[in-house]
Amino acid sequence: MPEAYIVEAVRTAGGKRGGRLAGVHPVDLAARSLDAIVERTGIDGGAVDDVVMGCVLQGGEQALQVGRNAVLASKNLPQSTPAVTIDRQCGSSQQAIQFAAQAVMSGTQDVVIASGVESMTRVPMGSTATLFMKEGMGHYKSPGLEEKYPGVQWSQFMGAEMMAKKHGFSKDELDEFALASHQKAAAATEAGYFKDEIVPVRIETPDGEEWHTVDEGIRFDATLEGIASVKKLSEDGVITAATASQICDGSSAVLVVSEQALKDHGLTPLARIRNLTVTAGDPVIMLEEPLFATDKALKRAGMNIDQIDLYEVNEAFAPVPLAWLKHTGADPEKLNVHGGAIALGHPLGASGTKLMATLVHALRTHGKKYGLQTMCEGGGVANVTIVEAL
Repeated sequence: MPEAYIVEAVRTAGGKRGGRLAGVHPVDLAARSLDAIVERTGIDGGAVDDVVMGCVLQGGEQALQVGRNAVLASKNLPQSTPAVTIDRQCGSSQQAIQFAAQAVMSGTQDVVIASGVESMTRVPMGSTATLFMKEGMGHYKSPGLEEKYPGVQWSQFMGAEMMAKKHGFSKDELDEFALASHQKAAAATEAGYFKDEIVPVRIETPDGEEWHTVDEGIRFDATLEGIASVKKLSEDGVITAATASQICDGSSAVLVVSEQALKDHGLTPLARIRNLTVTAGDPVIMLEEPLFATDKALKRAGMNIDQIDLYEVNEAFAPVPLAWLKHTGADPEKLNVHGGAIALGHPLGASGTKLMATLVHALRTHGKKYGLQTMCEGGGVANVTIVEAL
């Protein structure tokens, strides 16, 4: 079977809600990552067969095919470049990578940009449902769904609490995990580990024009006492805002190509894609599926967890990666080595390609070979992608 290669992977530095990226339209934010892919690889933009863009909140400024709009707003891609926008909730742009790889491995396309964008400042979380409901235009939960799941309100916060209870995690354990995320992200920033993956974004500030290059959500002075003092989201629960991923603005992109494209365009690959897996399970606990998706991915790849050198498990809530570690028996020292979404932010539709940018560059930085990425997603779905650094 033909193979798929990652040639470049980039992301913007995360912006906090209402923060440094709040003034950037998401179409232009997405275009910035697309342009960076072309600039850094030197490929002719006209050689790109397709752009697959993940975006969860496809309304307002992210409506009407944000992927295509980003291509049209880009400087380096011609208007003849097709694009499609997809929604697999938090795994949208990880699925974009998998769709891109499948296109390349099938032989139907040779050069595909997988990408993602989310401005959670400008298109607030949940707004694509709540605005319609407020106008009396219906609810996403159909009579058929109500019949199968009576009285259930889909809630990731509830799912996180259910996971913490099921797997026996205390608030103290979650707080300690959150602190480690900030400490690792701060250390990686100070060591310059993110410099090869971050795309500078020009922004306007009260002091004039600047380049945004540092993840805004990192608490460089984080303490366990400060994290522990954050109020719980529910009185009888253990989750707080400090042990959940940060609302974030950002975009990201990954160039996926065939072996023929490597030769035709003189490209040097960063990694080879070894496995593509997606599974679905319980939509109520919702966030647990990465555990079982990882089992399936490793089996299909003919590998065991000890053969994987680095793991990126999205920190939607602290119980997710902790439960994943417990289930898989993975080495905690290999997990999210440069911090995760608790510190760096979780820009929904952009997180899949964002995590891949961090993973492939971390593999090269630390001289490692195999990386595994997984993401919990709304509806109880999970993607797993395994890559081999080259």
